[in-house]
Amino acid sequence: MLPKMEEVIISAIIGEILSRSVSFLIEACSKRMEPPPSEPESLESLRLLLLRLGAVVEDAEGRSITNQPMLQQLSTLRHELQRGHFTLDTFRCHAHELNKAPPVDHESGQHSFALSRFNPAKRLCICSGSGERSRDLQRVIASLETSIQNATEFILLSGRYPRLTRQPYSMYLLVDKCMFGRQMELELIIKFLLHGEQDLGAEHLGVLPIVGPTNVGKSTLVEHVCIAERVREYFSQIVLLGGGDLVDKDTEALPAGAGVIKHENRAESGGGRVLIIVELERDISGDLWQRLYSTVKNRFAQGSKIIVTSRSDSIARFGTTLPIRLQFLTQEAFWYFFKVRTFGSVDVVMEHPKLASIAMEMAREMSGCFMGATIFGGMLRSRLDIGTWSLALAAYREFRQRNRFVSCQNTVDPWALSRPLLLPAMNNVSPGYFVVVKPPTHGDGPAPKVSVQDVILGRARPQGKFTALACRSHIPPHYNYVFSCEQRM
Repeated sequence: MLPKMEEVIISAIIGEILSRSVSFLIEACSKRMEPPPSEPESLESLRLLLLRLGAVVEDAEGRSITNQPMLQQLSTLRHELQRGHFTLDTFRCHAHELNKAPPVDHESGQHSFALSRFNPAKRLCICSGSGERSRDLQRVIASLETSIQNATEFILLSGRYPRLTRQPYSMYLLVDKCMFGRQMELELIIKFLLHGEQDLGAEHLGVLPIVGPTNVGKSTLVEHVCIAERVREYFSQIVLLGGGDLVDKDTEALPAGAGVIKHENRAESGGGRVLIIVELERDISGDLWQRLYSTVKNRFAQGSKIIVTSRSDSIARFGTTLPIRLQFLTQEAFWYFFKVRTFGSVDVVMEHPKLASIAMEMAREMSGCFMGATIFGGMLRSRLDIGTWSLALAAYREFRQRNRFVSCQNTVDPWALSRPLLLPAMNNVSPGYFVVVKPPTHGDGPAPKVSVQDVILGRARPQGKFTALACRSHIPPHYNYVFSCEQRM
């Protein structure tokens, strides 16, 4: 009796497995037979997904999130959002390129308005067939769908954090007035400052190195740390030191009164703790650093901290914790930054598709350089005409061609190089070229009356050697970036 029962059970199990297998095969075959969604349908799906994900990211960025795993997840969602926008704009520009007539050169004949054959939209068309492009688009959509599905718990948890005060009311102001994409690094620094001594012990002084190339945003990041209320309440004093404030002799490394006091608590809060910010423009010896370390440790109260910033990775050896390394933005993130900061809330791809195509090419040429985005984005923000943008793109291409040492596959900041830079004018009024003979200097002193934009556009005609304002930071510390220039024929 029992063997027959076992045979019945086994037969039932086998039958169920076969039934499910056949159903799975039928469903898979039916999905293959269904026609794939058209490109316009896929782009509309992508647009709607970006709206949903954008709402999640914008709400989270408007809250004071301090949990590190939450910040990492927010960083991942932000990356997916930027990648999706880059893909959507690339496909839209590509669709426009297929339907547009050949571009016409400017009547002056000095600069061609034709877009490069390496335009992101065209490059996608050249390098991939329509089938591969469609698969790339579907992969981006699937990745966004997965991110949104997995963000349910993140949405619930982020809603428990308090909102930041005085938040801007549009993404344009958020990008223009606040740091872009550094929220996780900001919270890492603040966590180190407020809680780092628990891991070090009373006999140690906490040191955090911040490493990154010139103009990547080290000073801006540190400035946002210094103006955070949590930091100001914790430290009695915040002091900024430059390399010149350190005495490289066999004496005390930090003379009394050296540096600039950025903040001082007049109340008794802070417990005598001091935050020392050291901005290094060159390497320093290990002996000088040890004397500085000992001076700060002996002179100031327990819980004092040091943040040291430099372009050189060699300062990492001075840290009591892992360094924070800042890099320039990815291509997708930089396009998102450049588009929002230049065009604001305007859907430039829908309203000005030709302009968007030029803007994407310009963003690619800039290779993630904030200085270039600030100079050209600010210059072109109020000039939404194809002629001016085409001239600007031609001028920037000529700049890259005449300064070949800035053209490489890696992300670079061309303004940071020590070799002179040759900048062409976008007009026939100012003949020849003006040369940037030194890397930009920054400070909060009075700005030159002549700007780089004035010279490029021909509104100013300086002669010989002169200084020109490259840009003024829109966010603290509101530095003026100044070029030392020379007019050459």
